[in-house]
Amino acid sequence: MKQYVGLDVSQDQTSICVVDESGRVLWQGKCASTPEAIAATLRSRAPQAERISLESGPLSIWLCHGLTALGLPVVCLDARHAKAALKLQLNKSDANDARGLIVRTGWYREVAVKGLDGQLVRALITARAQLVALRVDLGNQIRGILKPFGLLAGKGVGKTFAEKVRSLVPDGPLHEVTEALLRAWEAINKEVATLSRRLVTEARQDDTVRRLMTAPGVGVLVALTYVSTIGDPARFPHSSSVGAYIGLTPRRFQSGETPARSRAAATG
Repeated sequence: MKQYVGLDVSQDQTSICVVDESGRVLWQGKCASTPEAIAATLRSRAPQAERISLESGPLSIWLCHGLTALGLPVVCLDARHAKAALKLQLNKSDANDARGLIVRTGWYREVAVKGLDGQLVRALITARAQLVALRVDLGNQIRGILKPFGLLAGKGVGKTFAEKVRSLVPDGPLHEVTEALLRAWEAINKEVATLSRRLVTEARQDDTVRRLMTAPGVGVLVALTYVSTIGDPARFPHSSSVGAYIGLTPRRFQSGETPARSRAAATG
């Protein structure tokens, strides 16, 4: 007897619903939101699972890779499609969501689960971008503190900026304030440099990234971002689909005799 499983994942616990081929509920319950706990529960409650489905979300990459490694047939659903299907329910609950996510028919749209290596690169790029934003914000705060005293630090970066600020500010309370901010600014600047070197190392180890960097204007960050976003290119049936995935396609609105196109909008 074939069994179908729906998982509604939350941070601590996952609601599980198991049905048979006719849609009859065989078991409903919860377990911890880890691949090992979910696999152990399904081996006892759904040993003949034909398909296990969960919607895309913050934990979906980790769970999909973990459950797949444990030999379970996992399908990751497009969160937008899943949300549309779950709206049909009269009552919203974790148990009902788990049942609503069960896929026995072909209504669902499966999404490709990115590899953990690509996700690590994306994490490095995101962390570096956040630190750069913090560095810029701190630098602007230092400049803003000095301006009322007629001290202009200018647009210097790196050691030049820190040296200029220290040369401008005399000893005293103002020096203590700017020095505290400068130490934080220098610490962030050091971490930005560390992550930048790590990204360069990642780029050197990837043939595709190195090939992309041969194009004019394409550097380490652009190439790594593109490769980590696309993941496995084989999942795109046509090369034109890649542009639509990353947002290089016009948004279309058509109603009756009113067709309209607007500028490119993100669709991925």
